[in-house]
Amino acid sequence: MEKRFKTAVIYARYSSDNQSEQSIEGQLHVCEDYAINNDILILDTYIDRAMTGTNDNRPAFQKMIADSKKKEWDYVLVYKFDRFSRNKFETLKHKTTLKENGVQLISATEYLPDTPERIIIESIFEGYAEYYSAELSQKVKRGMRETRSKGNFTGGTIIYGYKVENKKVVIDEEQAEVVRFIYNQYSVGVFVKDIIKDLTARGVLNKGKPFARNTVYNILKNEKYSGIYKYNDEIFDNIYPQIVPTDTFNIVRRKIDSNKYGKQSTEIVYLLRNKMKCGYCGSSITAESGTSKTGEKKRYYKCIGRKHNNGCTKAMQRKEFLEEFVLNAILTYLTDKTEMDGMVKVLLKYQDALAKENIALNMLEREKRQTETALENIMRAIEQGIINNMTNKRMKELEDKMQDLDRKLVIEKSKVSVKASENDIREFFSQGITLEAKLMISYLIKEIRLYDDKVEIQFNSPILKSPDNSQGFLLYTGFRKMPYLILNKPQPKLKTVKVEIYI
Repeated sequence: MEKRFKTAVIYARYSSDNQSEQSIEGQLHVCEDYAINNDILILDTYIDRAMTGTNDNRPAFQKMIADSKKKEWDYVLVYKFDRFSRNKFETLKHKTTLKENGVQLISATEYLPDTPERIIIESIFEGYAEYYSAELSQKVKRGMRETRSKGNFTGGTIIYGYKVENKKVVIDEEQAEVVRFIYNQYSVGVFVKDIIKDLTARGVLNKGKPFARNTVYNILKNEKYSGIYKYNDEIFDNIYPQIVPTDTFNIVRRKIDSNKYGKQSTEIVYLLRNKMKCGYCGSSITAESGTSKTGEKKRYYKCIGRKHNNGCTKAMQRKEFLEEFVLNAILTYLTDKTEMDGMVKVLLKYQDALAKENIALNMLEREKRQTETALENIMRAIEQGIINNMTNKRMKELEDKMQDLDRKLVIEKSKVSVKASENDIREFFSQGITLEAKLMISYLIKEIRLYDDKVEIQFNSPILKSPDNSQGFLLYTGFRKMPYLILNKPQPKLKTVKVEIYI
């Protein structure tokens, strides 16, 4: 009978970018020692770097909580309980989730007796962690305010035009001349693209490259150049020396506010924003609008590469038409029973193929069978009276090897033990198409490739995760004619299933 090991995952976290990576290594080392001393097998680790514990907005933490539903391990092991969370309400919520999934939270350094008193002691640890975090935050804020009051630099990235000397912000005269030039040119009506062209022609670059439009606009909008630094409701005029005269800055501010550059309309929603890339040059597809001769406002999706003159010839696509086309394509395909049945069948088959291709698992199982055979041969020799130091030594070696193989098999099997069922796949896509349009796009779509004559839609999927964490299958749809479907058989090394719709 296969031995049942106690299994766990380690969660480690540190809060500040200033903390050393050694902080994580130290936590892992202590947790691993605890696991060895308590005969616990570590299956995986989840690490959040430079993440606060005052909230649960941490990628690795959220993945760990979600993975606990698979019920593949018994414990979450942390260096201290405050690594899990410094917020007692969120701690209670997530510990409840773990408990419902049969998982217990353990601290490697804070002993809790297995008695009713455990509840009180654990509550004290959690309360102290939250108190410590709140007190530390208060001290940091007080210290930062004192630093600002003294006119000292509080840290972070220093903006273009300045440098830091002895904790004080001073003007970098060479860069400051560029800032003044940008403000003076813009204040008299010169366009940003022409300012950049002029700077480039003069050999004035930013980090070895021509100034980006966003960089110039950020310079034009930054109040620090006028000598003013605002933090919350306080104004400090003793930190950043003034580079741009107040009158010039105010002229530029009024022009910037009237142009509304970079501001998104609160009324217009671009459903496909941040999901699309150009099929020809790979650049992002961005929102674009214009006014016709009749005064009608028209909205488009446009290749940002073409917009920046990279040579791409991708035509603009009307917003309303493209969004309707994509939504209809998704709904038509995912609500067609025949297509859904075929897709589910292929995904399940491919999932099985991936599991069978687990080379490491196959090798371990083969090695275990060979070791079992060797043990049986030793047992037969002993039954025949062949007992000596060599047979005893060999017997011990094989038994130790079997135990080691059992451990490795538990770890490897945990990687493939939970598969998506047919119902899981159907429910994933069925749930997605019931959502509001924007949520549906976010939930179902990983990426869209836009061409002049077709769209490639890469769906998210509950299975088929590849080594680079990409997932899903591709749906190719045409713009003009009624399409027909061909379901391709996936090749062994492919990480996607392709459904092609030709024009």
